[in-house]
Amino acid sequence: MKTYEKISDLQPLVGEVIGTSEWITIEQTRINQFADATGDHQWIHVDPERAKSGPFGGPIAHGFLTLSLLPELSNRAYRVEQSSTGVNYGLDKVRFPAPVPVRSRLRAHFKLLSYEPLDNGGAQTKVEMIVEREGGTKPVCIAESIVRRYP
Repeated sequence: MKTYEKISDLQPLVGEVIGTSEWITIEQTRINQFADATGDHQWIHVDPERAKSGPFGGPIAHGFLTLSLLPELSNRAYRVEQSSTGVNYGLDKVRFPAPVPVRSRLRAHFKLLSYEPLDNGGAQTKVEMIVEREGGTKPVCIAESIVRRYP
């Protein structure tokens, strides 16, 4: 994990990878909990027996579950010591190029795309998140996250 002292320490890093997360494993339990939380119980996610004969040969995680891992993965990749909070401002260019089969191991790389100072000493950042699956040939999620960080 990379650690930055102040929010402004990110400003000269535009265009660079500011952190890479540890690997996390996606289990069926997490997929089922996400289905319960969102009401999306499509069989390709929650019915392992039926999913065996489906297009992916077994159950896969929801794309939005993969996207919702952004906070966990970023917390495992980098932190800013003198930032009391970060507020999700939005997302750009979200894509799910490859599926996430159950028991996949995922990690994410975070590249700082932009940095805009805010009046209160904070900053609005845009960070590209590329989530990869161990052994995969394509990313499983690519998104640009816009976050407002405050001291």
